Amino acid sequence: MTAVLLSVIGLPTLAGVLLLLAGHRIDRVAPALAVSVAALTLGAAVTAALALPAVSLPFITPDGAALTVDGLTVVLLPTVAAVVLLVLVFAAAEGIRPAARFHGLMLLFTAAVMLTITATSLPALLAAWEIMGATSYALIGFHWQEPRTMPAALVAFAVTRGADLGLYAAAGAAVIAGHGWHLDDLADADGPWLHVIAAGVLIAGLGKAAQLPFSFWLSRAMEGPSPVSALLHSAAMVAMGAYLLLRLEPLLLASGWAGPTAAWIGAATAIVLGIVAVSQTDLKQLLAASTAAQLGFVVLAAGLGATAGGTAQLVAHAATKALLFLTAGAWLTAVGSKQLPALRGIGRRWPLAGATFLIGALSLAGLPPLSLWLTKDAILATALHTSPALYAAGLLGAALAAAYSAKLIAIVWAKPDPQEQADIERTQWDTEQVGTRRIPPAAAVPLIVLALAAVVLGVTAIPGVSAPFRALLNAQTEVESTVWELVASAGVAIVVIILVFRRGTPSLPAAAGWFGLERAAGVVIVRPMFATAEALARLDDRINAAILGSGRLLDRAAAGAGVLDRAVSRTLGVITAGTAALGALARRAQTGAIADYYAGAALVTVAALALLIVVR
Repeated sequence: MTAVLLSVIGLPTLAGVLLLLAGHRIDRVAPALAVSVAALTLGAAVTAALALPAVSLPFITPDGAALTVDGLTVVLLPTVAAVVLLVLVFAAAEGIRPAARFHGLMLLFTAAVMLTITATSLPALLAAWEIMGATSYALIGFHWQEPRTMPAALVAFAVTRGADLGLYAAAGAAVIAGHGWHLDDLADADGPWLHVIAAGVLIAGLGKAAQLPFSFWLSRAMEGPSPVSALLHSAAMVAMGAYLLLRLEPLLLASGWAGPTAAWIGAATAIVLGIVAVSQTDLKQLLAASTAAQLGFVVLAAGLGATAGGTAQLVAHAATKALLFLTAGAWLTAVGSKQLPALRGIGRRWPLAGATFLIGALSLAGLPPLSLWLTKDAILATALHTSPALYAAGLLGAALAAAYSAKLIAIVWAKPDPQEQADIERTQWDTEQVGTRRIPPAAAVPLIVLALAAVVLGVTAIPGVSAPFRALLNAQTEVESTVWELVASAGVAIVVIILVFRRGTPSLPAAAGWFGLERAAGVVIVRPMFATAEALARLDDRINAAILGSGRLLDRAAAGAGVLDRAVSRTLGVITAGTAALGALARRAQTGAIADYYAGAALVTVAALALLIVVR
């Protein structure tokens, strides 16, 4: 079964690399290849969920690449694989180009998410986190020629990467504390290291899950293609931040403060981003804000120790939000706009897409008997048991979810008169791209499957029925919703929907602009980050210049030393030659004949006398 677990990661990795390397040469077959690999990956994920394999491979440490399929992985691994398959089927029907690059990046991103879900050691988790961040940047900036795309991708990348530093800080603290590299050991850290690890994990999880104060990056990420939004912001990327907090829930609770902090930040995000969603006039922006708000409930669950409720919410939200994003993408392609005024009555124009969108919106609103009604209440039950204030905050977030969902339903299923419809088509369609006026028939398949999932996945949170699901997650002691709590939340949702249908929703300019979170983060996070990077770059340039300058100085000194060495060598050569010549002359004078010596003495005497006469 080890091979099955490795194939869940290896299949999309190999196929993604192949598609990226081959490029345009296999554009025609890229969608079919990607869908086939996604189907095989889903099969491998289901098999792994049944077999519960584990594997440890050398990576940084002897067992650094530790991968395991446990209760939490059993639920999420097939979920992510199924959403990936449906999104790729939709993307193939839409015909996104260049196909090889798009599908290659999607498969590599999928492999990173699968590695994240199965990783039980810090080296494996960090590797997956890095690949996931890099591929998400490439996917958000896929249409890099468009002026808004790359800045948006850069903002999303910079913010999430800044938060990711918390995970590195946690890993460093864990190693220093001597608690090894395994995730299960992090909660056993002692003293201040426990708090450092908990803080690092909390920051990383909040950043990736687009929780306050990091939420705004999700707005910029909407510049990517619709299938990218559907995958990254339903079952992957953003969901992985919430997954990390669920996985390391014992660590949050062991710190004493990280759990309550996560719970309150999750509740605050559900409220604040709910208000942001209500104020949006762009469909994808509304869905983006609602993603952060809905994942706020998962973060709330992680902070309270409600693993079963948080996991059920994560899975139900994945199906619901993938459905809504894909339908939004289909309408954008068809009419060339994602602005809500342009989509007035669009559900009647394409009834199948409109019906599936309606199911997703009703689930998002928390209406019975759909999935998010049940899963949300499973979390609120634990909140009520822990803190009435948290329960009230969560219930307010649920009411806002009903409000922005009702806003969508009222617009999409409005019935404009023929003249109004003609005006909409003439003045508001084709404002963002040229619409095709059609939705590909093949796109209906993923929409129908996801709509069914949005209906039935709430079974994991039905009181009295969810026992096997709770046992799978070892969460048998979690508080279950009561009938009265379910009735109360459904009543709140119904009342809010009626009010929205009758009175509409208020538009707050500050909320429409995401409360200026991006500008604030630009001052607090992004600008200091880039300023630091620029300062470090300048310092690096100066160091390089100094090194190069010292190198040139050394070259000149070496050249001068070479000239001096040659001069000394020549001088020594002349002296040596002269000495040798004098020695030769001296040897010639040494004949051994007395007559020669007398003659020499006479010559010297005559010369001395001549010198004396001349000098005088």
